[in-house]
Amino acid sequence: MRIPSVNEVKQCLAHLYPQYPLSYFTEPARRVTALIREKWQKGELKDLTEERLIDLAKQVFEAYERPSLQRVINATGVVIHTNLGRAPLAEKAIQEIVKVARFYSNLEFNLEEGKRGNRYVHVEELLKEITGAEGALVVNNNASAVLIALNTLAFGKEVIVSRGELVEIGGSFRVPDVMKWSGCILREVGTTNKTHLYDYERAINENTGLLLKVHKSNFAIIGFTKEVSSEELVALGKKYNLPVMEDLGSGCLIDLSKYGYSKEPTVKEVLAAGVDVVTFSGDKLLGGPQAGIILGKKEFIEKIRKNPLNRALRIDKLTLAGLEATLRLYRDETLAIEHIPTLKMILTPKEKLKKSCLKLVRQLKKIGLQGFTFKMIESSGKTGGGSLPLLDLPSFVVGVYSEKFSPQRLQEFLRKNNPPIITRIEEDFLVIDPRCLFPEDYPEILRAFQRFKNEFEGSS
Repeated sequence: MRIPSVNEVKQCLAHLYPQYPLSYFTEPARRVTALIREKWQKGELKDLTEERLIDLAKQVFEAYERPSLQRVINATGVVIHTNLGRAPLAEKAIQEIVKVARFYSNLEFNLEEGKRGNRYVHVEELLKEITGAEGALVVNNNASAVLIALNTLAFGKEVIVSRGELVEIGGSFRVPDVMKWSGCILREVGTTNKTHLYDYERAINENTGLLLKVHKSNFAIIGFTKEVSSEELVALGKKYNLPVMEDLGSGCLIDLSKYGYSKEPTVKEVLAAGVDVVTFSGDKLLGGPQAGIILGKKEFIEKIRKNPLNRALRIDKLTLAGLEATLRLYRDETLAIEHIPTLKMILTPKEKLKKSCLKLVRQLKKIGLQGFTFKMIESSGKTGGGSLPLLDLPSFVVGVYSEKFSPQRLQEFLRKNNPPIITRIEEDFLVIDPRCLFPEDYPEILRAFQRFKNEFEGSS
């Protein structure tokens, strides 16, 4: 069998995709010839017809053109899935990002005075309005927020924190490590399960710079426990003239207990307790783009703003556009719940999910896959993203069982679909959870199973 030259394959690709210049096909053509050679050596290709060459060329070029960062369908039931990009944005936020990306903007230009402005003004007043904070600053993520706040408020000094709050989150982000690189000295107090106010007080000395509280947003200690409240720590800080900082992690702006879920401290409540500096993420429970939000007393926020690190950690115009649009929705709780996907998914009623499952089961059965069982199963989802660790989201899911294919094999097939469909496995079933599905996702799921039928039943 003759393997075509790179130039021959380039001509083939140019004929298939005339919108590109010929020079664009050099690398794809090399990859096509390499694939042909590999298949020939393995005995998978004995004769190269023109039709087969076109099929291989299309296969390679489509993979070549496919972005590495791409849309996936989240059928896992985990709402804030860190590996899948955390919070999907509200439609209004997407529109504003596109607008700012396409045109010039007043990122650092004061339109009233006609001179250079400050990029933080676009979200500062909004954050103060919806949280009651005296001051606000935004950096590129919450790890940065914690880092710059500690570096500003307690560089070279001791920071007192409970042993039970020395958390680690995804990506090996550890409070002790961030404290070290911020130039602070860690002073642990209490035990893993119990820390009393007197533990903090006994540790205070002339080199103490800050009292730190870290909310356990990604795990819980239950049973024989004791932790010091924000109010108690604030009172102690005032007694010894020490600032108090709290890292909330997820940063909830809405009281979810009103909707039947367990109580999670809101940003507004923590600020009202008198905490001097509060930090949290923008792309978790808030439902916005990746950002680290720093709120608190004006004097401390201004000090943090002037830290030279702020230049290195600042957010870009697209993040600001998305964050501003998201925050505007929080001016009214009803608007936020209706339009911010993260909140809407968390609060989706179980009965609504049941209807989605029943409809999807009916549609999947119509495809006529031999040896397949599709049925609705009662289950539960998770908030994810290191948020609300004890909260199970009651749900219904679609269970897929095959007599011939393992759930792992089905999961792999869906993962390699375009767009990829990410699922989970429960016992012998592949599970499709509708909680995080968008309306556009359902036709893609049906097409994927139709393709499965065509590829595997058609070849048998």
